[in-house]
Amino acid sequence: MHIDSKDNIQVSGHSAKNYLFPFILVVSLFFLWGMAHNLNGVLIPHLKKACQLDNSQSALVDTSVFFAYFVMALPAGFLLRRVGYKTSIVIGLLAFSIGAFLFIPAANARMYELFLVALFIIGCGLAVLETAANPYATILGPPESATQRINLAASFNGLAAMLGPILGTVFILSGKSYTAAEMAAMADTERLAYLTTEASSVKLPYFILGAVLLVVAVIFMFVKLPEIKEAESVGSEANQKKSLFAVLRHKNLAFAVVAQFFYVGAQVCVTSFFIIMAQQGAGVDEKTAGYYLGVYGFLFMIGRFIGTFLLKYTTAQRLLAIYAIATVLLALVAVMGSGMVVLYALGGLGLFMSIMFPTIFSLGIVGLGDETKQASSWLIMAIVGGAVFPFIMGGIIDASGDNTQLGYIVPFVCYLVIFWYAVKGYKAPVMSKN
Repeated sequence: MHIDSKDNIQVSGHSAKNYLFPFILVVSLFFLWGMAHNLNGVLIPHLKKACQLDNSQSALVDTSVFFAYFVMALPAGFLLRRVGYKTSIVIGLLAFSIGAFLFIPAANARMYELFLVALFIIGCGLAVLETAANPYATILGPPESATQRINLAASFNGLAAMLGPILGTVFILSGKSYTAAEMAAMADTERLAYLTTEASSVKLPYFILGAVLLVVAVIFMFVKLPEIKEAESVGSEANQKKSLFAVLRHKNLAFAVVAQFFYVGAQVCVTSFFIIMAQQGAGVDEKTAGYYLGVYGFLFMIGRFIGTFLLKYTTAQRLLAIYAIATVLLALVAVMGSGMVVLYALGGLGLFMSIMFPTIFSLGIVGLGDETKQASSWLIMAIVGGAVFPFIMGGIIDASGDNTQLGYIVPFVCYLVIFWYAVKGYKAPVMSKN
């Protein structure tokens, strides 16, 4: 079977009825990388405690993962062109599993630097997986239902946003926290035993995760998948080299890259410090805060469905502006509020952030035609915002005497930038009449 679309994609070797199992395998990838990302919200406060870190040091968890996206964005695309979708997915899964297994020696040594190396390797694997799996999901079936397939696959990423924090809370968080004074009052053997136990709690969940990834990689190795190729076009290679930077001449794209950089930074800031924020601002214990992070993930998932429904009645630009102003106001409540109101504000941020990444992405590439792939690479590289802003936020929290609420001024500023993009930065492209 061949499908010749405007992107010159050809699928051979499978009939439409045989796409179901390959698609299920691809959907599992969306869930798995969603688990990796959403465990970080539990991992950051946990390693902060287990490795005795300050806030900016603990934020290096995000820096390691999201800097890997920046480093691997272009190599992952090159790998995809060289070895194809199936082999790229296997390589991504193997890198992901190696990073997960490295958590075991890192926990045994209670060595934070080794945790960061493991997380960077995981990030490299995730970058390869996302580069391959997103387009592969759209191709596995009729072109007219491509959008439905990618949205269905993405919903399992949203499911992981809910389940990841809950599972992390159950298997990683102990619920035991001590102040600096209480730690200093402990005998050396007691303090070491406590810290070793805390660090060791990550070993079982990450071992299971690594094992599951290996199983999925083996399945991909031995299952026959549809062969997908992109037809060669005259001058395509030269056009790719020329357009990588030249594509930024389109202001819509350039501003979208900026907006995406700030959006990813805001999202990661909110989840990274959610548990500590819930403890300080709302006065709940560590375990309860972890479960509330799962509720945040549930609202994030629901928000995607609501946003998709609302797009039937308004434009993407207008909806982005409405959601952005809502996040601006909720971030202010998070900074200035107290008690459970803070937690409600954080949950609201999950609801209203849900549509931002795909909406900014789609607005940034609209009307770019043959330059869409180059534009997409820039928007993926903008994910590096998740490496930058949490570190800044951690520094602000440390400088303000461990005031996590004040640190939420960072996502507040990010939401202002997104609102600016929605109302001023984005201009609908003028389409040719020919």
